[in-house]
Amino acid sequence: QVHLEESGGGLVQAGGSLRLSCATSGFTLDVYAIAWFRQAPGKAREGVACLSNSDDATYYVDSVKDRFTVSRNNAKNTVSLQMNNLSPEDTAVYYCATNRRLSCSVSGSDYNFWGRGTQVTVSS
Repeated sequence: QVHLEESGGGLVQAGGSLRLSCATSGFTLDVYAIAWFRQAPGKAREGVACLSNSDDATYYVDSVKDRFTVSRNNAKNTVSLQMNNLSPEDTAVYYCATNRRLSCSVSGSDYNFWGRGTQVTVSS
């Protein structure tokens, strides 16, 4: 059964960095697209980054471009989100999501499987 579990969240000062990990099981990671989403209290869930299953192409929304980097390690069945130069606006619960043979997308409706999320808090 497909299972995703995020880790690496925590408290960081503005301008700092944090690396999130998504441990996966129950599927072949290299044939699944992976995306990261986040949701702040009172706000809708938003996609932030994705990694294609076909060609490892990446996509980042404008708010995180040049600050966030998504990557996968197929041998370890993990996906990472490196977040640099964090700001308080990045504070949210971060989720990883996946779907088989899906190209890069940051639309939540394109994903069938989700982790439970990890909290990221950025202080001023």
